[in-house]
Amino acid sequence: MPNVRQSLDETDRRIAAALLLAPRASWRTLAHCLELSERTVVRRAGPLYADGTLRATVVCSPVRFPALVPLALRVRCRPNRVRAVAATLARRPDTVWVDVLGGGDEISTILFLDGPEARNTLLLRDLPATAAVASWTAHTLLRVFPISFHWSGDLLSARETALLRSTDPLLAGGPAPESPDVPAAAEAPGDAALIEALSANGRAGYTDLAARTGLSPLTARRRVAALVHGRVVRLATEVDLALLGCQSEALLWLTVSPGALDATGLALGRHPRVRFVAATTGPANLLVAVAVADLSALYAFLTETVGALEKITTIETTPILATAKRTGLTRPTW
Repeated sequence: MPNVRQSLDETDRRIAAALLLAPRASWRTLAHCLELSERTVVRRAGPLYADGTLRATVVCSPVRFPALVPLALRVRCRPNRVRAVAATLARRPDTVWVDVLGGGDEISTILFLDGPEARNTLLLRDLPATAAVASWTAHTLLRVFPISFHWSGDLLSARETALLRSTDPLLAGGPAPESPDVPAAAEAPGDAALIEALSANGRAGYTDLAARTGLSPLTARRRVAALVHGRVVRLATEVDLALLGCQSEALLWLTVSPGALDATGLALGRHPRVRFVAATTGPANLLVAVAVADLSALYAFLTETVGALEKITTIETTPILATAKRTGLTRPTW
């Protein structure tokens, strides 16, 4: 098992935050944007990847894969079995996130299921056959607001963020983060193998990607840019957010007036403490994941940020107690 860090100093946190924003940024780009030497970035970032503190991957966009069924699932189970159920869900290749919530008897997971048959098998056969599961609710993700993916823990200045965006070729020249409706990149031979290789290592070099896919390094570079700019995949860096000073995470299940759903999702997605926003089916129609320093900061977010949005009619706040899986990667402790 990798020896994941228990704490990071300020420099490591800033490097990690930059890699959350630009997962494939070169060491030189990071050094330039953070005003560090390239040697310092290499010396700091390399070991963070080597020991599993940082992991690079990609997540497919279900909008670009119409056969996928994106589902948010809330599962209640016996408290003494919650860890085992979370581990089982985390081992599934179609789960993206798996979190233990509330009083320790509820699990929230996001799945990208391989079509309606896989959804029905899960909901009508697998869950009913699991004795440890007491009940569940399933909510289809109708729209994921991509702006919330550009989360950096509020650890970078506006200047550093802008410089990183303008310097990193996979961020520069791409669509605006506020524009979810981006034309899909045309599928090309080797894309499936390229996505699989990036899922295993989102920072793999183009020569390595070429060797794994049968493409030339130049073609691999072009296809990665096309897949990212076309929002076919999202580059992601996985890290325990507590290491970045976020000791309190929660999921908010909001009910919003239908006419204000899009504007509310966009407004919350721009907040520096929001890491995920999606419109869903069900009694609550907006799912928001937030990461803040502590409970006082969570209270302030609820009263000042959420409270200022007039079209929100109800809110359910569920603290995240533990995480089994993020961005498709199982946490080492699970």
